[in-house]
This record gives sequence, C-alpha cells and structure tokens, in this order.
Amino acid sequence: RKMSQELNIDFYDRDIVEEVSKRMGLPVPTISDAEEKASNYFSRRFPLGNVTTELQDQIFHVQQDIIRNLAAKESCIIVGKCADDILRNYSNVISVYIEAPRAACVKSIMDKMHVSEKRANYLIHTTDKYRAKYYSYYTSGKDWTNPTNYDLVLNSDRIGREKCVQLIQEYIKIRFPEKTVSE
Repeated sequence: RKMSQELNIDFYDRDIVEEVSKRMGLPVPTISDAEEKASNYFSRRFPLGNVTTELQDQIFHVQQDIIRNLAAKESCIIVGKCADDILRNYSNVISVYIEAPRAACVKSIMDKMHVSEKRANYLIHTTDKYRAKYYSYYTSGKDWTNPTNYDLVLNSDRIGREKCVQLIQEYIKIRFPEKTVSE
C-alpha cells in the first residue's frame, strides 16, 4: 500500500475478489467462501495440493484474466493471487517478494489483529501452508517462497517497510531507466 501511495498507482488485493464476483455473477461471500474452502481443501484432503473443485478453478481463471488485463492497461501493484507467475513473461513487470522472520510476522499480526501470540502463530502457519499449496497447484509445482520467482526479495524486518519502498523505487529506476517512477 505504501508503494502504491508513493508512486500514485492503483493497488489491487481484495479488489480482484470483488471483480471476480461481478464477472461470475456471484456474491463476494461466495467467492470468499470458495477461497476459504480451497484453503481447507488443499490443506486437509490433498497434501500436495493437486486437486481442486471446478468453482475454485473457475475463480482462478477469472482472476488470471483480471490480472493480465490490469497489467496490460496500467501500472499497478497486485498482491498475491500468483500474479508473479501469471505475469512472468511480461517485460514491463517487476515481481517483489517481501519476507520477515517469524517473530516479526507474529508481532505484526498480534498488533494488527489484536490476537494472542499463539493465535498469530496459528494464523501464519495455516495461511502459509495454504498459500504454498495454492501457489504450487496453480504454478505447476513452484514454491511461492523461492527467490528465483522474483526480481527482488527483501527482508522487511532488517530494513523496515519504508526502506523496502525506497529500494523498490530504486530498482524501478534501474530496471526501467527510460521511464520515470511516476509513469
């Protein structure tokens, strides 16, 4: 979000779910429920995440279309949804992975969600487990934390989120010297 504000470009995360809802003619809660069931489905039934329901696949393909359309029409920031892999062949895309040690993530979740340390650990563990399986399934077996999937990998705990924003801006200047950061 900070990067979006700094560059004055759109930020897409939950908005993609809302757009999927519109395109599929389904209520947002139905899309969210399908994603939640995908979490349970991947995690409990298929340890390798190799089977999904038809609705979950439809949702992914609509999201994929939305992500490609967004990337084709505007500079923007897209969080998650396998966007790095979906856009891997686009020459005008930068993929960034921001990580932090577990202790920093736990503290952040505790502060944001006002939950106990135990609950924060549980939420991180279950979310990461689901993301890993989801990403692996929809990217033909790739690991979502593999640094080779990204142009830039940063540890936000070591340098802080503000410095992550600065580093990404510098990387944009290096990668696309012919454009200004505001383009």
